[in-house]
Amino acid sequence: MIKILFLGDIVGRPGRQIVKHFIPILRKHHILDLVIANAENAAGGTGIDYSTADELLTAGVDIITLGNHVWKRRETPELLKQNSQRIIRPLNFPTGVPGVGLAKFITDSGVTINVVNLIGRIFMDEVTDCPFQIIDHLLKNKLKDEKIVFIDFHAEATSEKNALAWFLDGRVTALCGTHTHVQTADERIFPQGLAFISDAGMCGAKNGILGVDYQPIVKKFLTGMPVKFEVPKGSAILNGVIVSCDESSGRAMTIERIYEQLL
Repeated sequence: MIKILFLGDIVGRPGRQIVKHFIPILRKHHILDLVIANAENAAGGTGIDYSTADELLTAGVDIITLGNHVWKRRETPELLKQNSQRIIRPLNFPTGVPGVGLAKFITDSGVTINVVNLIGRIFMDEVTDCPFQIIDHLLKNKLKDEKIVFIDFHAEATSEKNALAWFLDGRVTALCGTHTHVQTADERIFPQGLAFISDAGMCGAKNGILGVDYQPIVKKFLTGMPVKFEVPKGSAILNGVIVSCDESSGRAMTIERIYEQLL
């Protein structure tokens, strides 16, 4: 049996700190084979850079996935080129952009786990290719003989996430949503063995809004004026899921929500 920990969007320093604290604990307690984390907001609350990527990889994250904030930092394109098997961006970005959307991880026991990053199109501003067609082509070609495929689907609409899960049931091991920063309570195993949750949640400041200080956001709602978002200090939460699967078939066996906090 293979066990994979997937962590929702890491937001700023509070997110990085709680991830560093709990990864060793969760690895030991659950005997994990792989740790994946979405870190598109790890650097100051938006984007990722060299120092934050190194901090997370050193802390025990094996594969970093990203999303719509991937290009917020000037150095990110070069970061992706240098770390193509540990940091991936959405696969369905237009052809020619830096980085890749697929990483292969080999466990200590020799099992290959394929990690795919996709981004949605509903209520998203980015120009992207169809995630349904992109992953369908990948599964029919490059991944046609692979057993374990884990997908981070960075998308806004739960309908789009559910639709892609039904489309892929029986073809991939897990599809976990990110982007909304709110952990949903709809984790389940689909009929043909796909583990699913609409959103894994976030790792970041507890006393804020989606990981950032609530005061500027409230002001923006009241006035409509632009504001600068800040990452607050204080207590933090860690959201994610642990997926277990059969290594011979790739079918998911369990999916368990994870919620931890540091005061």
